[in-house]
Amino acid sequence: MARPVIVVGIDGSDGSLAALRWALHEADLRQLSVEGVNGWLVPEAMLPGAALGGGSAMQASQESAQTVLDEAAQLAAREAPGVTFTALLIAKSPAEAMVARSHDAELLVVGRRGHGGFLGVLLGSVANQVAHHASCPVVLMPAVARNTEENVPT
Repeated sequence: MARPVIVVGIDGSDGSLAALRWALHEADLRQLSVEGVNGWLVPEAMLPGAALGGGSAMQASQESAQTVLDEAAQLAAREAPGVTFTALLIAKSPAEAMVARSHDAELLVVGRRGHGGFLGVLLGSVANQVAHHASCPVVLMPAVARNTEENVPT
């Protein structure tokens, strides 16, 4: 059974920040909480310097992902102080992390950057994977500029 939470994917992109703002607004209307999820999983071999101490590079990457969530928490506190916001850093790919959290959510919101065309088909996208595999309704939010009123519906 879904619990009263909206899960939103957070990676620091304009699309994810638009999704966060929309989720906060929706949570305020529905009297729900928001859970910001950053799926973080980088194969060590893909990091620069992996052969020369990639562990510290992995740690730096993880700290960067946590910083994104910390900034999202600050945005939530500033723009929706009445909404409870929880940040989760999950050691899975972004799509896997959000799909896993969708099992316990009322709604999942994810930003959409969209490669489109052949590249989009070849690579797939987090938004497409989430839309096809989530266990709850999904809202796909297009990216909008960070500092505009377009981020929040009126």
